Amino acid sequence: MSGHSKWHNIQGRKNAQDAKRGKIFQKISREIYMAAKAVGPDPAMNPALRLVVDKAKAANMPNDNVDRAIKKATTTADEVNYDEVTYEGYGPGGVAILVHALTDNRNRTATNVRVAFTRNGGSLGETGSVGYLFDRKGYLAIERAGLTIDEDAMLEKVLEVGGEDLQISPEVFEIYTAPEDFASVRDQLEETFTLAQAELTMIPKTTVVLSEEQRQKLENLIEKLEDDDDVSEVFTSVEDE
Repeated sequence: MSGHSKWHNIQGRKNAQDAKRGKIFQKISREIYMAAKAVGPDPAMNPALRLVVDKAKAANMPNDNVDRAIKKATTTADEVNYDEVTYEGYGPGGVAILVHALTDNRNRTATNVRVAFTRNGGSLGETGSVGYLFDRKGYLAIERAGLTIDEDAMLEKVLEVGGEDLQISPEVFEIYTAPEDFASVRDQLEETFTLAQAELTMIPKTTVVLSEEQRQKLENLIEKLEDDDDVSEVFTSVEDE
């Protein structure tokens, strides 16, 4: 997974996300609603809901917002149905892009995503055109500040609980798992550490190096995609700076 640090990307875009906090909370509320509607309101009995609640915590979403979304799913008489849709395409410099959306109107979302690509140096592809360039992985991050555990001991711990890979930087330990092992690894690590991030994600198998101009165009494209209310996640194969 050389050339790709999710933590670098998370921290690099944190300020921009803070400015859009209300929109992010709205999107997470939609995911919570769907997860609770499908299986039930108890995160302990609903792994999908637990994942989204963890995502809400990582985004500093207030507990009241989380509780409100769960309550809406279990008490409202209105049936709001959202479809999960993935769009695939290429951005500036040939960067592969996956866009995950949760929508109640496929035509609207498809049009908005296509416009974002074409107006920002990208091109929308067919289903399967870039999906094979990514692996689904569990991802966990533990900030190193205040920890006394050394790198060798941390690697031993990660392997002991079932993790696949550990990436180390001065700021953070990044742990990757197989998707089916994610929940078990997360729960075991939480017994000892505070997790700064815990999610299922898409990791590029190879990364693309961009010029500064291409990188700026890509950032503009990602921003336009993430501005769409229906888009929940955007993944790219760009190599970290």
